[in-house]
Amino acid sequence: MSFNNTNTDILVAGAFAAFSVDLLVYPLDTIKTRIQSPDYKHLYTNASTNTINRSLFRGLYQGIGSVVIATVPSSGAFFTTYEGTKSLLHRLNPSVGTNGSPMIPTPFIHSAASSVAELVSCFILTPAEVLKQNAQMVQKSTSASTQAFDANATIQALRKFNKPSQLWRGYTALAARNLPFTAMQFPMFEHLKQTILSYRRQHGIARGTLLEKGLVTAVSAGTAGSIAAVITTPVDVIKTRIMLSAAVEEGVKLGEGKQARKQAEAQGKDGNVELKRAQRTAQVSRSGGLALGREILRVEGVKGLFRGGALRAVWTALGSGLYLGVYETGRTYLEERRNTEGAV
Repeated sequence: MSFNNTNTDILVAGAFAAFSVDLLVYPLDTIKTRIQSPDYKHLYTNASTNTINRSLFRGLYQGIGSVVIATVPSSGAFFTTYEGTKSLLHRLNPSVGTNGSPMIPTPFIHSAASSVAELVSCFILTPAEVLKQNAQMVQKSTSASTQAFDANATIQALRKFNKPSQLWRGYTALAARNLPFTAMQFPMFEHLKQTILSYRRQHGIARGTLLEKGLVTAVSAGTAGSIAAVITTPVDVIKTRIMLSAAVEEGVKLGEGKQARKQAEAQGKDGNVELKRAQRTAQVSRSGGLALGREILRVEGVKGLFRGGALRAVWTALGSGLYLGVYETGRTYLEERRNTEGAV
């Protein structure tokens, strides 16, 4: 399948799709981050009754500003790289046999293209992702937490970092999560989309409208995304822990333990317990993703590695469906409008 889109079409469609999804599914992402954090039980559950605290659902849009700013260039870079790499690989893929079948199967082409695009996108997105997840964990008083949008949470999270390089801590973990995710999602997505469109054409129910294409894309992307999300949940848990410890690690190394302990005691918590938890988190996270994964498995079992998996599957199905559905609709609309204007 060939497209006549310019890079501007792809950038605009990708950025608009990303912005739309961020606003709609961000609250689910905040809850997922809190559930996957090592302090989930301590901060968001009542030990005596073993029930969830209301604080889990406060400030659900904390940190969204950094994501909106970074999502536009990162999503634009992703789709530009993906479409360009996919087109290049299709052109370079030789045909074999009497029926002219491609030597490299199309799903492998889509996996390779999405992987290259993801590496580029992750480099742009990592600082915003680190800042976002730390902002999502900022604790507010009951009165202040009634605000869904809280710019102060982002500022508070940013103050935890002592040097810019800390904001890129977690790039490897983010790429390690997103690479297998996109490598699984996009071949499934492309296959499902073509299967549904072929079925509708064969049964004479295809309309060829922009809405039909957008809905088919959304259903295909949502289904593929939810499956890939569940499979990659353990890597997502590790990624979340590493990013949440990005500032903690430096704080412990720079001797801010006493200050952290005082802040914990001021909030009515055991300062020594908070300090030991921060030190343990920093020590394990410095050992790398595999060591952190083994530690989670040892302490929390398999359930700990899949914490938030169901919620992640739901918001990924919604997010991927909206993301790629809006992207495909926007890209097609811009292409058709340009072709119409060129024909006049």
